[in-house]
Amino acid sequence: MSDNVKFLQGNEACVEAALYSGMDFFAGYPITPSTEIAEQMAIRLPRIGGTYLQMEDEIASLCAIIGASLTGHKVMTATSGPGFSLMQEALGYAVMAEIPCVIVNVQRGGPSTGNPTHVSQGDVNQARWGTHGDHAIVALTASNHEDLFRVTVEGFNIAETYRTPVILLFDEVVGHMREKLVIPNPGEIPLVERLKTSVKEGIDYHPYLPREDGRLPMSDFGAVHRYNVTGLFHDMWGFPTDNPKIVHGLLRHLVDKIDNNAHKIAMYKDFYVDDADRLLISYGSAARSALHVVENRRSRGERLGLLELQTLWPFPAQIVRERARGMQSVTVVEMNKGQVLEAVKSAVDKPDRVFLANRTDGVLITPTDIRNFLRVIKGKGI
Repeated sequence: MSDNVKFLQGNEACVEAALYSGMDFFAGYPITPSTEIAEQMAIRLPRIGGTYLQMEDEIASLCAIIGASLTGHKVMTATSGPGFSLMQEALGYAVMAEIPCVIVNVQRGGPSTGNPTHVSQGDVNQARWGTHGDHAIVALTASNHEDLFRVTVEGFNIAETYRTPVILLFDEVVGHMREKLVIPNPGEIPLVERLKTSVKEGIDYHPYLPREDGRLPMSDFGAVHRYNVTGLFHDMWGFPTDNPKIVHGLLRHLVDKIDNNAHKIAMYKDFYVDDADRLLISYGSAARSALHVVENRRSRGERLGLLELQTLWPFPAQIVRERARGMQSVTVVEMNKGQVLEAVKSAVDKPDRVFLANRTDGVLITPTDIRNFLRVIKGKGI
C-alpha cells in the first residue's frame, strides 16, 4: 500500500491535513472527543522540527497559538464544547487583532460537561455568536475524511488570506470513525502562505493598513518592526483609540472582509438537486445518513435531493435560497434543536415549508429516523 493511502480516524486525518498545510505550532489541552489530535501532534510535530505544547487549560491553549501566529507560524489548537466555551474571550481577541489561527472543535453533547463521549452538533451557534461584540467568523465542517482533509487545508488558507481565526466544527462521529484517506501529493492542493510586509527595517510600518485588495501584510512580531497588538479598537499602527470614525471603520473592516467574500468562502456539495422536488439540507456526520436516504428513496422513484453544507459561517444564504427555490419542502437534518434550521428559514423564499429532522440524545441520526420525519411531513400533505 502506498504511503499516501491510510486507514485512520477523522481526528488523525485532521492532523495529516494540518501538517500538509504547513502548520508547525500546536498548543492544546486534552478533551474528549478531540484528544487524538493532541496525541498525534505530540508525536508528529517534534519529528519535523515543529513545536507541541501541552497547556494547563483551553484558555492558555488559544492564547499560546495566538502568540505563535504573531511570530510567523501557522498554528492550531483542538478542543470540544466545554473547552471551546473557555476560548471565547481569546477568540474575540484574535478577531480584533486579526491573527490567523485554526481552532478545531470536535463537538459532543452539552451544555456544561453534557455527554462527553457521544455525538452532537450543538455548537453551531456558539461558533458564530460565542464571543461578544459585532464580528464575523468562518466555521467549516465535513462528513467524511476526504472532505475533512480538504476543509482543514482550506481552513488554514482562509486564516492566512483574511487574517482571521477559522473554526473547524467537526463532530464526534466524524472524529472517531475510521475510513480510507488518500493524502494528496505536495502541491496538489494549493497552499496560501503568510503575506509578509515589504516595508524595510527603519521605515514606518502600519500593521493594520489594508492594501487595495483588502489583505493586511504582516511582520513577524519581535523581528525588525516594532508595533502594538491590542484587543481594543485601534488605529493603523495598532494603538488604542476611541475615535468614532476609526472605530466604525475598523468594525466594518472586520465584518466586511468575511461577509463580502462569503461567495469565495462557501463550500458545499449537492446531490440530485437538479430534478428534485423535495430537498434535504445537512452537514457533518448527519449528512451521511441524509445521503443514504436520498439514494434509497430515489431508487424507489422519489425525487429527493441533498445539499450538504461545508461552510456554516458565513452562512451560504444565496446557495441555500437557490437550491431551495421551487421545492415542495425543505428538511434540515441535524443533531441539535434546529440551529441551522433557523438560518435556512431566514434564507429561503417560503420558510413555512422548512422542517426539522433531528436527534439530541447523543446518538447519530439514522436513515430510519429521517424517513420517519419525512413521512410525517408527507402526512401533512406537503
